[in-house]
Amino acid sequence: MLPVKRFVNFIEQNSLFTPANKILAAVSGGMDSVLMAHLLKAAGFNFGIAHCNFMLRGPEADADQEFTRQLAQQFGVSFHTINFDTQKYAADNKISIQMAARDMRYQWFDEISQSAGYDPISLAHHQNDTIETILLNLTRGTGIAGLHGILPKNGRLVRPLLFLTRDEIKAIITAEGLNYVEDASNASVKYARNKIRHQVIPLLKELNPNLEATFENNLRNFRDLEVLLNEKVDALKDQLLITDGNEVHIAIDELNKLSPKRLLLFKLLQPYGFTETVVDDLISVLGKHAGRTFENAGFTLLVDRGKLIISPKTGKKDTETSIGQNDTEVVYNNYKLNLLHDDSPLIVKDNPLAVSVDAALLQYPLMLRGWQQGDVFYPLGMKTKQKLSDFFIHQKIPLHKKSTVPVLVNGNGDIIWVGGYRPDERYKVSNNTKKVTIFELYNYER
Repeated sequence: MLPVKRFVNFIEQNSLFTPANKILAAVSGGMDSVLMAHLLKAAGFNFGIAHCNFMLRGPEADADQEFTRQLAQQFGVSFHTINFDTQKYAADNKISIQMAARDMRYQWFDEISQSAGYDPISLAHHQNDTIETILLNLTRGTGIAGLHGILPKNGRLVRPLLFLTRDEIKAIITAEGLNYVEDASNASVKYARNKIRHQVIPLLKELNPNLEATFENNLRNFRDLEVLLNEKVDALKDQLLITDGNEVHIAIDELNKLSPKRLLLFKLLQPYGFTETVVDDLISVLGKHAGRTFENAGFTLLVDRGKLIISPKTGKKDTETSIGQNDTEVVYNNYKLNLLHDDSPLIVKDNPLAVSVDAALLQYPLMLRGWQQGDVFYPLGMKTKQKLSDFFIHQKIPLHKKSTVPVLVNGNGDIIWVGGYRPDERYKVSNNTKKVTIFELYNYER
């Protein structure tokens, strides 16, 4: 007898779907998905069948496709099918055949669901699939999230057979005399999952004949632990992560109080794409090496004085912009610089984004650029030169922002103005000044 009551109870306990839903059942023609389709029909759910032909097994794959078509006709439900050039997709995207099949399959399921009004998408994973997934995740190092196995519900994807083991499914199929097709590649140990299925799990079952039940109990514990961890991390995010514009700041003193530090820091940084290897390197320099940076494709993490600064990467920046004598406006990264030439010795006051300089001292072309190692200037009011790096420290400019400060440079190499902060003493307006040039910065997003 089909386990319809257990099937329906599992669906209700996990809120997978209701009789009001229109379900898309992914059916390969194999034992597991065929049983799922029979259970959906016996329980009276409204569903259609979707089948993918990955064109990897020639006539055998075509026969699977035809078998599944006939199954849909037998049930009187809608049938959707597609042929994929899996090998070409894998080669074009430089991924494995299995990953290519997965990507194309789920993308197509989404397209069919949207066009035909299905929700959710029902998949035929069972308890042994969960065990295989956990063992694979352990070998690949996916962290604690990889220990919860295959979830009964993940977004639109539902798995109503997770209450059954592979042996139970085989016994039901045999007892009910249900026809199905066997994919010969399932017996091959060429793929990692099949190696675990055929070589690893049988050895584990020698040690523990009740392996599936043991894993099921462990899964409940792992999932509860993951919930606790996520709640802790969410609380830490509210407590430690400070948003400053498009940046996120985290106080190093607070990080050093975390326990366990490595795990919690990894979970805090994981949304920004930083790996456990980066976290290990980061912990080794916390509080010791200000200026150390870590990067990935989307973010830069800077160990600043007393805090971590996470900032998104932006497009390529201009390295420098030349300024001619007749220019009235130039653009440099997120800044626009206006130039005004005046015949009177005007002095700009109370505006850090504008400065008046003695026009007679300018040698064109001028240059607007970022800070460079070794830069020095004479800050206004001082008779001795100072390294620009030291000036930034005194101004408490964060390490990662010093490269964004626009520096106005004379044609002879002298720094005229550290934009937004301080002009150079040598170029100030004096009693001998006859004509001034006024520079004014505007910060904007292009």
